[in-house]
Amino acid sequence: MSTVNVSVPATTANLGPGFDCIGAALTCYNQFQFALTEDTLNPLKITVTGAESHRVSIDQTNLIYQAFVNFYQHLDKSPPSIAINIELGIPLSRGLGSSATAIVGGLVGANELAGQALSIEEVMELAIAIEGHPDNVVPALLGHCQLSVGERGNWQICQVPWHQDLIPVVGIPNFELSTQEARGVLPKQLSRADAIFNIAHMGLLIRALETANTDWLAMALEDKLHQPYRQSLIPGYEAVKQAAIAAGAYGMVISGAGPTLLAITSPKQATEVIKGMETAWQSLDIIAQVRSLSLDTQGARIFY
Repeated sequence: MSTVNVSVPATTANLGPGFDCIGAALTCYNQFQFALTEDTLNPLKITVTGAESHRVSIDQTNLIYQAFVNFYQHLDKSPPSIAINIELGIPLSRGLGSSATAIVGGLVGANELAGQALSIEEVMELAIAIEGHPDNVVPALLGHCQLSVGERGNWQICQVPWHQDLIPVVGIPNFELSTQEARGVLPKQLSRADAIFNIAHMGLLIRALETANTDWLAMALEDKLHQPYRQSLIPGYEAVKQAAIAAGAYGMVISGAGPTLLAITSPKQATEVIKGMETAWQSLDIIAQVRSLSLDTQGARIFY
């Protein structure tokens, strides 16, 4: 096999109380093509298309290529000369797992070109090691909503059922928030009361997603671990949240590290929730792309 195409979905992580351990794959994608070449003088060629393509590095610092190289280093082999084409469909640095798609895409592409030298579990382990935590890379690789528990070499991955009547609506503002900045505002310690709060809400969240019990969901999306500290980094957060709930959303959370905001609603109310979130940001002179998505159930997919 000399050419492999890989599609990797966007992800939304944390879902309120599930900090760094739960994430869901969404129907928005980055596409990657890996083509072996015989150009030993220029062993890497990267082309990028799509919105924000000018912001993606096309040298050895590219995260997709770094993951690709990491795969071959794991096998104790030299990476082959490669031409990589990237088609961006996921906004960068917005809390929708764009870096996770790069890591997963690079590893999956390398694994296919190497004749599937590693199992899906081994690819997952490498992805988690590169990313540093599992909440985005696991659903990007496997699809669905996934809960990841454990530590290096000993992960338990649990697929969390997501009821079809729960529609994710993402609001993507036209400004960025770095993960480093978002982590920098978090406290280094929590009170026992706040720890208990998040444990209880996480348990409720899993049951709410499975059953579509909207009273449970409205409560379960609250947390005291990261959102109270990150809200101030996202202009319009409170106004958008109130608008989403007034329009029929069961609740709203920060997607990943932000600034994208994720509302969950019913199929009937999705259009109104979209309008409400858009209007709230417009009133603050902030341009945002708001749309409803679905849960991706396939994860990283390979085409030839």
